[in-house]
Amino acid sequence: MDTAEIVFLAIYCLILVGLCFYGAHRYHMAWLYHRHRDEVPEMPEAEGFYPRVTIQLPIFNERYVIERLVEYVCEIRYPRDRLEIQVLDDSTDDTTEFARRAVARAKALGMDIKYIHRTDRTGFKAGALEAGMKVASGEFVAVFDADFTPTPDFLEKTVPYFVNDNIGMVQARWDHINRNFSLLTQAQSILLDGHFVIEHTARNRSGRFFNFNGTAGIWRKSCIQDAGGWDHDTLTEDLDLSYRAQLKGWNFIFLNDLLAPAEVPVEMNAFKTQQHRWAKGSIQVGLKMLPTILNSDQPSKVKMEAFIHLTNNLAYVMMLILSLMMPFALRIRVDHGMYETLLLDLPFFVGATISVCTFYVMSQREAGGNWLQRILCIPFVLALGIGLAVNNALATFEALFGHESPFVRTPKLAVEGKNASAVQTTKYRGGRNLLPFVELFFAAVYTHTLFYCIENSLWFALPFMMLFQLGFLYTGLMSLFQWTALRRRLTAAHA
Repeated sequence: MDTAEIVFLAIYCLILVGLCFYGAHRYHMAWLYHRHRDEVPEMPEAEGFYPRVTIQLPIFNERYVIERLVEYVCEIRYPRDRLEIQVLDDSTDDTTEFARRAVARAKALGMDIKYIHRTDRTGFKAGALEAGMKVASGEFVAVFDADFTPTPDFLEKTVPYFVNDNIGMVQARWDHINRNFSLLTQAQSILLDGHFVIEHTARNRSGRFFNFNGTAGIWRKSCIQDAGGWDHDTLTEDLDLSYRAQLKGWNFIFLNDLLAPAEVPVEMNAFKTQQHRWAKGSIQVGLKMLPTILNSDQPSKVKMEAFIHLTNNLAYVMMLILSLMMPFALRIRVDHGMYETLLLDLPFFVGATISVCTFYVMSQREAGGNWLQRILCIPFVLALGIGLAVNNALATFEALFGHESPFVRTPKLAVEGKNASAVQTTKYRGGRNLLPFVELFFAAVYTHTLFYCIENSLWFALPFMMLFQLGFLYTGLMSLFQWTALRRRLTAAHA
């Protein structure tokens, strides 16, 4: 084995160590959750506490869901003379007509609801929220994105916590109204359950920082102002504001038992658009906020968790590099008769894989419902995570190198359960690019590698090669061909 091959394998092993570092963090989150799971926030006595609340509904080209959103928000129980609703519409299509119609109906019911339309989209969602807050009459501001269907008790279960003056924000857990629509929506639901049920609960109850998720939460207006307001220099303004507010000393509360139902994307390109924005935004916030966090007087556990949280998407870069290197590393060692060294990979792969499986199995068990059936999807969740490596690694690189890009909305199609409630055939779809061809290239490489493993009786490597092949193949093919099949299905459901 020459020097170049030794260096190649050394880099390969370092990549595995890096992935194991982030994989081990999932064990830590699961342990923290188990340790603090019974420390449920106790709702304080707040009889007669009805501060004025403004509910903000930021929308952009949401013709299929805006009327549903307004209807659900109008059902929220709260004294009408203490509640204001703002429809913050940045739309450039006929959503404005649907929104104005929904607002008119709500006004006829006696709701204090205002329609605010911006033609200058400066700051995108953050800019809309900031513009709305300048004229908001509420002491507290709740936010719901267009795809949410909040429950009537949302304010009843969140506002009382603000009798404590140090509480700056209360976040509800997302639920998924179209979890069972497809394999893709089931996988997304499991991914989000892991984030909310395990990570949010573990971080919040163990005294670490956690973040507002851009929707299904309520803020004290003075907390937003004290933290510097909504900035739009990152794509995740919610994450940015959350860290700035907590560094100012404000406390947040996560309510794991308060569900906020919402729609997850049903189309692969829409899902990838959302993932790209989240991945790029978190790295942007890391670059912006980590120097301040690490130099602050916060406890070391807070600094460490913030570092892992804000750099976690670097794992996709490592996954992409690993995907390029793994077939060659396999061949080098087999060509040199180093079969036994292949076993050195096993602890790394098992460590990273088992940690993810444990994490998501626990999240499904704690989320309740038919969790035993849902965990059958976890191997597919692993494959989907691998398939996203190209998309999310590109987002991470864009953030690291300062590439500017606009806030790209995630299309919502009013899909609930297994059916659609409106005609969603041509109006909105996720963005398209050349990444699916890169993903299919990786799928072809791993198809060839599968046959290579079979020819050389490398049976222990087969499951991992199959995960990589399935992940890239599914992501690439769905990106290219899903829309036609989805449009046909939604049209048939409407008919």
